[in-house]
Amino acid sequence: MDIRSIRKLIEIVEESNIAEIEIQEGEHSVRITRNKEPIYMTAPTAMHYQAAPTAASNPAPAAPTSAPAPVAAAEPTGTKIASPMVGTFYAAPSPTAAPFVSVGDSITIGDTLCIIEAMKIMNPIEAEVSGVVKQILIQNGEPVEYGQTLFVVE
Repeated sequence: MDIRSIRKLIEIVEESNIAEIEIQEGEHSVRITRNKEPIYMTAPTAMHYQAAPTAASNPAPAAPTSAPAPVAAAEPTGTKIASPMVGTFYAAPSPTAAPFVSVGDSITIGDTLCIIEAMKIMNPIEAEVSGVVKQILIQNGEPVEYGQTLFVVE
């Protein structure tokens, strides 16, 4: 792996929402991680974060206990299909084509569910289970992280 390839990877990470990328080429391995601390250290975010607990000390504990309940209730039960890589999610083979799957579609093992583009390579993601697609958790063209849930199948 040459220095130009590594610099190109750094540029890709800086220009995207990717937090971390690891590439292995033969015996060589490169891991690039974005430092997100400057985002949290900005003055408006810090002031807003500090003002909320001080202004409402009692409601602050109530908000976290009530927030997870709707999230848990909104998640349907079933098998979660996660992204095997970092990249960009595409629901269809081309911008004008119909999506591979929609909510309510029956799928079988081996059916193509989506494409994840990683480093200009289109990687088809196939179903690991058979069932009915209950939820699609990502929009077309959005970046995805390794292990991020893409589909819920029952």
